[in-house]
Amino acid sequence: MPKSYWVSSYRTISDPAKLAAYNKLAGPAVKAGGGRTLVRGGQVVARDAGIAERTVLVEFDSFEQAVAAYESAAYQAALVALSDGVERDFRIVEGID
Repeated sequence: MPKSYWVSSYRTISDPAKLAAYNKLAGPAVKAGGGRTLVRGGQVVARDAGIAERTVLVEFDSFEQAVAAYESAAYQAALVALSDGVERDFRIVEGID
């Protein structure tokens, strides 16, 4: 069964306090959902239409697990805390192996 990933590319961070509140809730929610954070911030080189802002990559054992973690009450509470504090592109994608 292929692993799956949350891929989150931030375009702007307009409210760092909301992002900090989100991070406090999202970390435990991701862990409880079986996710493993592989990338969170760090150095970025953006090419083409990319934006050199925060990027987060979380690995799950299956696509179903990744979707369930996103839909969990704990992660939904984290999204409420984040609200309009950032603009980001968030995707759940299935790996190839």
